[in-house]
Amino acid sequence: MGRITRYVFCSVLVYLLTITTAYSAEVSGRSSTQLLWYNDIIDASRQVDVTEYLRFSVTGIDQGHNLSLTGYGRLLWDIKGNNNSENFDSRLYYLYADYKNFLNVSDLRIGRQFVNLSAGTTLIEGIEADINHIGPVGIVVLGGRNVIFGEDSVLTSHSYSLGLSAYLTGRSMNYIDVSYLRTYDHGNIARDIIGSSYKQYMFELFKLYANVRYDLTAEVLNEILGGIKYFPTTDMILTAEHYQSYPTFDSTSIYSVFAVDKFKENILRADYTAAEWVDINLSYSEENFGEGGDARLYEAGMKLRPSDNAAIGMFLDKRWGYPGDLDGYRVSAEYSNGGKWKAASGVDYDVYNRDTMTGEESARRYWASGKYTFTKSMSGSFRIQDSVDINYSKDIQGRLTIDVDF
Repeated sequence: MGRITRYVFCSVLVYLLTITTAYSAEVSGRSSTQLLWYNDIIDASRQVDVTEYLRFSVTGIDQGHNLSLTGYGRLLWDIKGNNNSENFDSRLYYLYADYKNFLNVSDLRIGRQFVNLSAGTTLIEGIEADINHIGPVGIVVLGGRNVIFGEDSVLTSHSYSLGLSAYLTGRSMNYIDVSYLRTYDHGNIARDIIGSSYKQYMFELFKLYANVRYDLTAEVLNEILGGIKYFPTTDMILTAEHYQSYPTFDSTSIYSVFAVDKFKENILRADYTAAEWVDINLSYSEENFGEGGDARLYEAGMKLRPSDNAAIGMFLDKRWGYPGDLDGYRVSAEYSNGGKWKAASGVDYDVYNRDTMTGEESARRYWASGKYTFTKSMSGSFRIQDSVDINYSKDIQGRLTIDVDF
């Protein structure tokens, strides 16, 4: 599958050059070339990769400007490999064609694409039709073969998804939908989910939002999210949110027979811009993992801007309860000359106790990053970090990137 993906990826590049000449189409996007070095998570061996990410969009293909083409993919070369074909890896994340106002009633998207319904999300090779010009209610219909990225290949031959969604249109301040997503695995029903999402602004002071999912195969509510945001002033946001999850697995998976516990979380959060030069964030969370497993978490953050070009961030968190206690902080600083370059650095430090049978352990991370803009369409950046924890006395990894916009 890797060879096929590389063939498709290269064919797209040739196609872009062809249609640009033939139809005077406009091509835009970004090429990101990266050099990465890190320790392998399994055997701690030193790894060096060169990757090329390409994201593009082609418009103006037809006279009515209804048709467009969008794609995103990656080519990777493992420099530390054994000089064979397995040193190269490729992934085509998406490649699809959009056609707007098809028959003056719908928008069509055909190809490999990420689809997002309140009932679930998936990456498919198929079609999505958004019928949005027939009244106040819009309808989305989709279906195709699921794209599942494995370690060495892409698994696409045995899993399919079908979806349907109905939503209200025409009111930008309010939104509600009801959706359905079914997944097949080797012809058997693996997932059967009904979902709904809701969003509404009230009196320019409140935002209400909610999302619910019900698993028909397991006959259980497997996700509930509800919250309210309050804007007492233009400088403050107060948030109260409840989330609960009951993990369910594909009915064709062996994990579907295992018993699991429901997870619940309640969050209170305040975000406040105290002045032009300081932001303050405070939050409190209560977590419940079932069977008496409870935890509490306090977080506090502050961002100072002593000048237009500099910022200092400080963040503290304290957690105790199941499955262990933690105290930590993060400190960062960034500076920009307002034009060509900017730089940043920071330290993350945590002291944690996994459970009552272990002592305290600590983890530290030191990092630095920078970016330089050569031209309006070309820039270079880097990030390097060193982690010290119970597994590594030194774990240096980094990334060097050249981005070219076109």
